Amino acid sequence: MSAADLDPVGAAASSLPPPLAFLLPPRGLVSSVVAVLVALMVGAGLIAAWGVNPVTAYVALIDGAFGNRNSIAETLLRSVPLTFAGLGVAIAFRGGAFNVGAEGQLFIGATAATFVGTSLVGEPAPLVLLIMVFSAFVAGAVWSGLAGLLKLGFGASELITTIMLNYIAIYLVSYLLNGPLQDPDSYLPQTVPLARSISPPILIAKTRLHAGFLLGLVAVLLAHLALWRTTFGFRLRVVGLNPRAALNAGIGATGITLAAFLLSGGLAGLAGLMEVVGVQHRMIENLSPGYGYTAIIVALLGQTNPVGVLAAAVLFAALQVGATTMESGAGVPSTLATILQGLVVLFLIGHGAFDFLRRRLARRAVPDAVA
Repeated sequence: MSAADLDPVGAAASSLPPPLAFLLPPRGLVSSVVAVLVALMVGAGLIAAWGVNPVTAYVALIDGAFGNRNSIAETLLRSVPLTFAGLGVAIAFRGGAFNVGAEGQLFIGATAATFVGTSLVGEPAPLVLLIMVFSAFVAGAVWSGLAGLLKLGFGASELITTIMLNYIAIYLVSYLLNGPLQDPDSYLPQTVPLARSISPPILIAKTRLHAGFLLGLVAVLLAHLALWRTTFGFRLRVVGLNPRAALNAGIGATGITLAAFLLSGGLAGLAGLMEVVGVQHRMIENLSPGYGYTAIIVALLGQTNPVGVLAAAVLFAALQVGATTMESGAGVPSTLATILQGLVVLFLIGHGAFDFLRRRLARRAVPDAVA
């Protein structure tokens, strides 16, 4: 048995020219797909225990997520903030920064952008939208950068600081929406509406899918090129893998780590902007149903690879959108759909076991082949 038989993906990658090697899936991607399939199988068992045919339930879920033009549009729409926030988390993880504060950065970025949008009434729409994009990115980056400075300056764990900053951000935004930024004509915690002229174009007629989805695709492409086709991306990955080795090689780990925090928070801020300008058209207190937290799962499921992040974002968006149809069409409680997402996470965490089993089986097969 040859090395190619033991690792066909690695062998294929080595035979491809460098510019084309990235077209093959990362080695861990196969394990992630297997983890998702196993989670769906276990979920089928739970659905059957509820007394519902799993095939009927999954058909309803798929129909709710991709069954018609509107459902496809809703799935892709839900994937937009997950893509931006997931990219941010993935870049942070690649740089060795465990940023789990995308939820708070999303809220801060969205609020900053909305403040700008409602303050520049009467100005040209393209200019206002451009300033809103800049404001959302900078606000999210600054909020994430606080955790970066605490880590680099005082050795504080970013796992703790980013979680705490989530709570501070959400409660700060709640205060603003119930006070200084509240729409004076409404008793709800929300701002005045944004001008319709700054709303992004609709991609599919009679749906809510807007051009933010295309911007997400551009962000995925740019993130991929930045990580694997630039010196900065190489330095970022080296620092993330081994900061000490990076330091010995003359790579300034401090600056790279801080840049990872800033980029991560900025992308999360853009996720909030997309919800504001493309869906709500104002800032509301419950802007996010947990996009920032789901983005952590999306980044891990996508193997912190930008293309994988996009695929994982669409998958989780489909699970969330299809859950409603699965409940109404097949009689499966929406809580089971939530459990299904949890199963995906659980098996994802243990997805390394699939690689371990594969290597064990391959080693056992080698003596048999030789004999």
